Formats: sequence, C-alpha cells, structure tokens
Amino acid sequence: MPIVVEIDVLLAKRKMSVGELADRIGITPANLAVLKNGRAKAVRFSTLAALCEALECQPGDLLRWDDGDDADA
Repeated sequence: MPIVVEIDVLLAKRKMSVGELADRIGITPANLAVLKNGRAKAVRFSTLAALCEALECQPGDLLRWDDGDDADA
C-alpha cells in the first residue's frame, strides 16, 4: 500500500508504548496495532486528531505516501 503509517517512529521518539498510546486515545491496543502496522482500510478523523494530540504532531507526521518507486535509490 502506498500509504505508510509512521506511528512506530513517533512512539520511539516519545518513549511511549503502544498500550499507553491506546489508553490515551481511547482505542484498544489491538485496533491501534492494526493502524500502526498499515493494515487499516480507513481511519476516522477523530482518531487521527486524538493521535496528533497524544503524540503532539501533525497528521503528516503520522502518514506519508510512498509510491514504491525505488529507481532513484
């Protein structure tokens, strides 16, 4: 999928666990793992807003587009 979720990066920078983040935003650790691992088909704006608030970031810090074109590498 060309959308890459960067929650792991932000969790590491903030020294926060998946469980702690899940508690802060009010979702189960299992549902957060689905999002974190890029298996989610959709994300609610309210969840995105809660993630941004808890991680003190912007939506663009959480999500990035990767076209998969490694020709430049």
